[in-house]
Amino acid sequence: MTKPLLLIDVDGPLNPYAAKPSRRPEGYTTHRMSPVGWAGARPLRVWLNHGHGAQLLALAGRYDLVWATTWKNEANEWIGPHLGLPELPFIDWPQMHGRAPAGTFWKTQYIVEYAAGRRFAWIDDDITDLDRAWVAGHHTADTLLLRINESIGLTPADFGVLAEWAGPCPDRAGQEIS
Repeated sequence: MTKPLLLIDVDGPLNPYAAKPSRRPEGYTTHRMSPVGWAGARPLRVWLNHGHGAQLLALAGRYDLVWATTWKNEANEWIGPHLGLPELPFIDWPQMHGRAPAGTFWKTQYIVEYAAGRRFAWIDDDITDLDRAWVAGHHTADTLLLRINESIGLTPADFGVLAEWAGPCPDRAGQEIS
């Protein structure tokens, strides 16, 4: 049986960018990054919780992890190494920040296209009920669209929801383990 996809946004879930600028959230460290895709006068301030890498790797037994971020492949260079993640596949958005169907987030249509009928969980800070309804009407497999608070980032409860939704993790011999 094919594992579901776990589609991972960076800004919001892994980088709680909307937290008070003067106070880094507990458990996070500050990094200054200058990815090519984010041209600007100053490096970006990115907050990362290094424990999230181990938690995502623990989910890798239940999911195929994929970057679903505007960082695209640069997440492998700038984000993954700080979290201890291997290089992950990424969604190469055909267009970013363009028009979207039925008032949905611009990523939604491309998420469904990328999943190509496969079960998926998507973590992002821009998911709304309109996205959930559109996905339900355009994707036949089970989905979990988990909106993450961009001021807080991923929480232990979010990781619990993701683990529970994916179901038991098969061990190397094909047996299911919890």
